[in-house]
Amino acid sequence: MDYRAYIAGRLHIEGMSAEEIAAAIAVPPDPAMGDYALPCFKFAKIFRKSPALIAEALRDAFVCDGVIGEVSAVNGYLNFKVCRAGLARDVLARIGAEGARYGSSEEGRGKTVCLDYSSVNIAKPFHIGHLSTTVIGGALYRIYAFLGYRSVGINHLGDYGTQFGKLISAYKRWGKREEVERGGIHAINDLYVRFNEEATEEMEAEAREYFRLIESGDKEANDLFEWFKSLTLAYVQTIYDRLHIKFDSYAGERFYTDKMAPVVEALCEKGLLKESNGARIVDLEPYGMPPCLILRSDGASLYATRDLAAAIYRKQTYDFYKCLYVVAYQQNLHFKQVFKVLELMGYEWAKDLVHVAYGMVSLEDGAMSTRKGKVVWLEDVLSRCVEKARAVLEEKNPALENKDAVAETVGVGAVVFGALCNNKIKDITFSYDKALNFDGETSVYLQYTCARAASVLAKAREAGISFTDVPAGEPCAQEFELLKSLADFPAVVHEAGEKYEPSLISRYALDCAKLFNKFYLECKIMQAEPDVRAFRLAVTRAALTTLTNALTLLGIGVPEKM
Repeated sequence: MDYRAYIAGRLHIEGMSAEEIAAAIAVPPDPAMGDYALPCFKFAKIFRKSPALIAEALRDAFVCDGVIGEVSAVNGYLNFKVCRAGLARDVLARIGAEGARYGSSEEGRGKTVCLDYSSVNIAKPFHIGHLSTTVIGGALYRIYAFLGYRSVGINHLGDYGTQFGKLISAYKRWGKREEVERGGIHAINDLYVRFNEEATEEMEAEAREYFRLIESGDKEANDLFEWFKSLTLAYVQTIYDRLHIKFDSYAGERFYTDKMAPVVEALCEKGLLKESNGARIVDLEPYGMPPCLILRSDGASLYATRDLAAAIYRKQTYDFYKCLYVVAYQQNLHFKQVFKVLELMGYEWAKDLVHVAYGMVSLEDGAMSTRKGKVVWLEDVLSRCVEKARAVLEEKNPALENKDAVAETVGVGAVVFGALCNNKIKDITFSYDKALNFDGETSVYLQYTCARAASVLAKAREAGISFTDVPAGEPCAQEFELLKSLADFPAVVHEAGEKYEPSLISRYALDCAKLFNKFYLECKIMQAEPDVRAFRLAVTRAALTTLTNALTLLGIGVPEKM
């Protein structure tokens, strides 16, 4: 049961919906005050009374039942205590019935959410800077699907631009097919870096000509480009497989080549396109923004042109409810401009476009540059974390079976969680020491907690102890706090989708794991009396199910043993 929603549905506050009331309900810092609390300060203007009097009036009007056992008004707060036995019975029954679907809903039934994320560049390896967009987008993809939406993952490939002319020029000067086939994406990147290191005006002109040949359909140039693309996609798929990331479309910038002219024509017809120093722009000064550049003076398109075409295509193809762009915050202005231009074109659905901004990743000694070759490859980060995990597992549990598979799950999970454990807008300074830290608030702690719970349940099964259809009595303090946390999981998943913030699930999982470990250490489970033991085993199973569901939504695996 969503207790916030239940309480909100039984309160009447003029001018506020049940959803708004539920959003205002919080958990008091001291459990002795109550399980949930509604601050009444914001209602003073509505009722023209002091918060204390408002809280008392709402308390007097609230009728306690088998769900809410006690209501009190204290210093402007309306505090609620739920019935312990009722909560235990409800939570255990629901988690037992729903299992891997616990926390899911059908709120998105019949609606589509498009997610533009990862968006790798052809002919460039996956570096650590791609981590955030990839794992944030992947988590949101899973969260929306869990909430009943149709998730459509789009990898808007960076497959357009003069850099491909540079690459062809570099390959024809210094490359050998067998060496590139053998070296793959890194061999291609080495050629690109060398071109930028040695480029002359003549070489730059040659690169522009090769890009023109690609655009004009030249067979040799396009064959080389498609070869570079196939090598890139084969390489990135190995990374996506390790990160449990999937896409439904790889339509990149080049896909929209023939879809930009109708956009430019529509802008002209609506009188939105203006000339400025030979270029074509949409004037956004009245809206507090610089002009949106649509065509350069030489007639070439830009990112905005392609993003306008892509948005229109996605609406026509998927009829999305929301279209999310998981792109770094440096592109805030770009997306504000694109969304405003679509609005000015008369597209009512422009309001359904959302830029999900996130912070940047840099090295401890400065920013990264693919051109200069100063990067940290994501595959190297993953592999080093897996190696570290393997060493730790060898030390802690040398008899562990499938050590390599468990190390892969633990090591990759540590990297993913590092990008999802804090608010997405924060910048990340990448450090191997932090990424490889297996102590504290990490995915390793969460995975170990799950393994601990799984071990208890395995011992119970081996002993033939049943813990199904357990009658829930009055839970003790540790049991109740854990069960209350488990009851909150569906609301957390909903909020994570509503706020485009996977870290809400990460923080929830850490808090829940701490409560489980407190319960595990302070409450005897296998040594308890039969009825109490059965109840605590049911609580353990419910905690394992919920934590597993949370980690799965984040894209992190859960080993049975560690």
